[in-house]
Amino acid sequence: MASASETFNQTSHEAREQIKQLRDQVDSLMRDRVTPMLSDAAGRAQDYGRQASDAAQDQVEHLSGRVREMPMTAILIAAVAGFLIGRIAR
Repeated sequence: MASASETFNQTSHEAREQIKQLRDQVDSLMRDRVTPMLSDAAGRAQDYGRQASDAAQDQVEHLSGRVREMPMTAILIAAVAGFLIGRIAR
């Protein structure tokens, strides 16, 4: 019959082995599934950010062209907007 100390040591060893196996499984899942998914999501987010930046730049260029075409209208719109913001800010 095994002593309590031997039984404890055996149980402790088995528990460490199970923990090691679980740790290896988690590492494998992270390496094989989670990391590629995060990388893919980061790549898509970067693409969307680039698209948004391009769209904003296009709008700035379009607005700049409109201001050059009609400078007096642009000044009038800016003055009215400034007046309204000033009234609201009071």
